[in-house]
Amino acid sequence: MTSEALRKILVAGAAVAALSIVGCAKKAPDAAASDAASEATAAASDAAAAASDASVAASSAAMAASSAAGAMSAAPAAK
Repeated sequence: MTSEALRKILVAGAAVAALSIVGCAKKAPDAAASDAASEATAAASDAAAAASDASVAASSAAMAASSAAGAMSAAPAAK
């Protein structure tokens, strides 16, 4: 290996170490981040409720379609 390649590896390793230290450092939560997290949680809850409602509606529509298909197959064919 050349000294240039070794230098690049050393710099990359130092960068990874610096990012690890910064990423693992404990920080006091600030009010804005806490409020944003609360709003995000509320939005996620609303989205989950909407998804549940959509699932119920889709299930009801599928059952209605199944009932209609059953009625159509039970009805005599028009001649």
